[in-house]
Amino acid sequence: MTNPVISRRTLLRGLGTAFALPMLEGMIPMSALAQSGKKAARINRMAFMFVPNGIHMDAWTPTTEGAFELPATLQPLKKVKDSISVLTGLTQQNAFALGDGGGDHARSAAAFLTGCHPRKTDGADIKAGISADQLAAMHIGNQTFFPSLEIGCERGGQSGNCDSGYSCAYSSNISWRGEASPVAKEIDPRLVFERLFANGNPGDTQESIARRKIYRTSILDSVLEDATRLKTRLGTHDQSKLDEYFSSVREIERRLDWAEKTNAAQKITASDRPTGVPNDFGEHIRLLGDMMVLAFQADLTRVCTFMICNDGNNRSYKEIGVPEGHHDCSHHGRNPEKQAKVQQINTFHTTQLAYILEKMQAIKEPEGTLLDNTMLVYGAGISDGDRHNHDDLPILLAGKGAGTIKSGHHTTYKNGTPMTNLFLSMLDRVGVPAEHIGDSTGRLNMLF
Repeated sequence: MTNPVISRRTLLRGLGTAFALPMLEGMIPMSALAQSGKKAARINRMAFMFVPNGIHMDAWTPTTEGAFELPATLQPLKKVKDSISVLTGLTQQNAFALGDGGGDHARSAAAFLTGCHPRKTDGADIKAGISADQLAAMHIGNQTFFPSLEIGCERGGQSGNCDSGYSCAYSSNISWRGEASPVAKEIDPRLVFERLFANGNPGDTQESIARRKIYRTSILDSVLEDATRLKTRLGTHDQSKLDEYFSSVREIERRLDWAEKTNAAQKITASDRPTGVPNDFGEHIRLLGDMMVLAFQADLTRVCTFMICNDGNNRSYKEIGVPEGHHDCSHHGRNPEKQAKVQQINTFHTTQLAYILEKMQAIKEPEGTLLDNTMLVYGAGISDGDRHNHDDLPILLAGKGAGTIKSGHHTTYKNGTPMTNLFLSMLDRVGVPAEHIGDSTGRLNMLF
């Protein structure tokens, strides 16, 4: 076997910085197997994006099975249409009350990736179940610097009563390391960025951040010497790819700096929100999406969860002409005006999703694109926000799972099919030997 030009784990180092690289051709060993025309296993990632309060289903669900026309809410995804599948009929049965009364928003989030019925409590005795992302992290997390990445746009309490006697830990977390251990998410894009490229020494990292602020430099400036040496060992194509990656990182840093300067000018304090959180909600989602894409691109992790908002969230969407709260609008009572506002919010969310997926589609890898080598589930744990039902959920699967997914279709399953069957099928495709998760009954067919 001929060794690769550089190791897959090559890092560019500087003060407080361990800068990971994207997948390059020079990292692939030219073995006899590869020269014979056979292909090595492709990297495959898993991501889960959660939106709160249900969806206006009339504008979400395609009218035909198989090849389909994008309904109104999914129109922003037209550039990636061939890489998405809409799945109808999937259900989280354990998000229903099952005798526990109110609390659908808490159960919606807690059951979303676990398939387990959360214990109704607002005390310390919370109980749900291990989530699909953390099951993957336990088995494949040792292959990357971070077993998993948890991000979101809204802080979440880990105690207190947030929904009809259910702990805030339920409605603000979809990732669970164990049945009593929700995994807290990071909402500040700046902190996520620094975490991804830190060298593991907190003192060095803080000094590096302080210097960059004083001298207005990029994190790339601290690894410039290493980067220059590396480029002399790479082919023309890899040099170009590295330049594109560096440009992307610089652009993200510029936007982070802008958010911080804007917050400082408006005298927004830490009590309002972290200084790295943009005032523009769409930009907040996009920047966190950029963090997820960077982490996947540099193979820092292969597992990510992203909560757009905690379930039951009642934020206003004045920026798109909806001054009312989201949760209030979701209780529409079949009022057409309220339903139209819910659809506006849904479309705003899918517009941000489109930004993330298009960015993934533009990143070329040795085989396909980053989007081709990802499985990203997007959806809600409630179907109709007015009914608070957890069957026939609005679920979209983006990406081609390293060539294992038949994308570009609308697939209808019998209503009540456990959504956890989808997770089992996804876990198979990242090499996780799981027999069941939550209420799963088997693998999902017609898709893989």
